[in-house]
Amino acid sequence: MLQLILYSMIFVTSIIFINMIHPLAMGLTLLIQTILICLISGLMTKTFWFSYILFLIFLGGMLVLFIYVTSLASNEMFNLSIKLTLISSVMIFLFMLISFIIDKNSTTFFLMNNEMESIQKLYSYILENSLSLNKLYNFPTNFLTILLMNYLLITLIVVVKITKMFKGPLRIMN
Repeated sequence: MLQLILYSMIFVTSIIFINMIHPLAMGLTLLIQTILICLISGLMTKTFWFSYILFLIFLGGMLVLFIYVTSLASNEMFNLSIKLTLISSVMIFLFMLISFIIDKNSTTFFLMNNEMESIQKLYSYILENSLSLNKLYNFPTNFLTILLMNYLLITLIVVVKITKMFKGPLRIMN
């Protein structure tokens, strides 16, 4: 059910992104959509490590984009559209209502009379989804992990070498 709500929120943010005009608002909606996608990818896997890494990569890209946009379009006014806010809030409410109607199991899970049964079900769900990270460093996947570590190290060295220390910012400060 949570995934259905997250899918609907991603759909709403996609529609909001299409209607945005200001670049900073586009960046904010892109950041919100990145957070939602990372939550979905974390819920699909048993650990959130991949989604943490994905979020950090997107956040780094968004910081570069944010600096570029603020240096080029710093004097534009940011106006929040009341119509767009109203439409998006109504759409989120409708999607949540539809997801509660569709998923009967989650509503009955929260409405149980016996609290002990619900606690035991929640505990079994947590035990079922727990996974140790030893498999990340064991035989089949250790080569991929070492390859990714080497790739990140080489990328870090290349970025440091490419960066020009004596070049100024994009915008001249007065």
